[in-house]
Amino acid sequence: MKRQALSPKERVDWLRLSRTSGVGPVTFAKLIERFGTASDAIDNLADLSKRGGRSKPLKALSREQAEAELEDHDQLGARLLCACEPDFPADLAAIDPPPPVISVKGELDLKDRLICAMVGARNASAASLRFAGDLARGLGERGVIVASGLARGIDGAAHAASLETGTVAVLAGGLTSIYPPEHEALYHAIADQGLLVSETPLRYSPQARDFPRRNRLISGLSLGVLVVEAAERSGSLITARYGLEQNREVMAVPGSPMDPRARGSNRLLQDGAALVQGVEDVLAVLSGARRSSLQEPGGSEFEDEFDDADALNDAVEDIRERIAALLSPTPVSRDELARLTQSPARVVLAALVELELAGRCEIWPNGMVCSAYQP
Repeated sequence: MKRQALSPKERVDWLRLSRTSGVGPVTFAKLIERFGTASDAIDNLADLSKRGGRSKPLKALSREQAEAELEDHDQLGARLLCACEPDFPADLAAIDPPPPVISVKGELDLKDRLICAMVGARNASAASLRFAGDLARGLGERGVIVASGLARGIDGAAHAASLETGTVAVLAGGLTSIYPPEHEALYHAIADQGLLVSETPLRYSPQARDFPRRNRLISGLSLGVLVVEAAERSGSLITARYGLEQNREVMAVPGSPMDPRARGSNRLLQDGAALVQGVEDVLAVLSGARRSSLQEPGGSEFEDEFDDADALNDAVEDIRERIAALLSPTPVSRDELARLTQSPARVVLAALVELELAGRCEIWPNGMVCSAYQP
C-alpha cells in the first residue's frame, strides 16, 4: 500500500469505504489495489456486490456520516489515521493487511520508538502481576514503549507500570468505550500520558469477536510479543499467534507447572518462544529483531494476464459459485480453494471479495475464509 498524504476529500472517501458493511481489512486492501483509490472502489461497490449475489446493491457509508465521524474525532481530541498516511505507525502498516483506519487519542509519538507488547492472564497470580510491573517499568526506563490491551490482570499491571515512560492501550471497542469499567482511571491516565488506539468507530461497544481483532493490532504495533502468564486457551496466545504470523519476536515468562494459568505460556516456551527472566532478556531479543523483514505489502495480485478488467471478471464469473459452494462455517485457506478449483490465487481472491461484499463469506487476515453467519 503506497504511503501518501490524503486530501480532506480522499480521507472522507477512505473512511467511507472502511466503514462499509462487508468491507473487511482484506477486502479493503484488495479494492484499493484493484481500483487505485477509495473513491473509485466506492463507485464499483454496487456492481461487485451484485455480481457476488447480493439482492440489493451495497452502498458505502454516506459522506455525511463520514464527515460527522471526523468531526466527532475533533470534539473528543482524537485523530483518525489512514493506513496509507505517513503518520500511521510503520510496523502496523507492515502487517498484511493493515487495518484501513485507526483512531488514536494521546500525545505519545510512536515514530522511531521500540514497542514491545506485554499480555497475560486476566486472573493473574500476585507474583506474575508484580513481575509484569517490574518488566514494564524496566523496559520503559530503557526507552521501550509497552503496548497491551487494557484488560484486567497482566495488561493493567503493564500499563500502570509504564505510564511515566510510555504505554499504548489498544481497545476492542471505540475510543469512548472503557472496558473493563474498573480501568476508567487508568484509561484517562493513558489518554493523558500515553496513547489509546482503536480500529472501530469512536462510540462502538465491543463484542466478543472484536477482541481477537484488538489482539492483532497489539502485536502489529510491536516488534515483539511477551506473554507473562497465560492458560492454554487464552487471548494472550491469540496475540502470540498473530505475532508469529506477522514475523514478530515471541517471548514468554516461565511459570509453575502446577499452575494452570501458566500452561499456555510454558507451551510457548516448548514451541520455541524466547525465555524471559528479566528486562535484559527482552532487550536482547528485541535488539536482534530485524525491522527490515517487516516490509509493507506491495505488488498487485491483479497484474499480468488479469490487468484487463474484463479478463479478470470473466475468470471470476467461471468460479465464483463453485467457491461459494465449497465454503462452510469451518474456515478453509484461500490456497486450498485455489487448489480445489484449479484457479489462480488472484482470481480466487477476487471472487471472495465479491462474495464478502455480498455478505456470503468472511475473509480473515490470516489467509482463511469461511461462509458468513446467517441468523
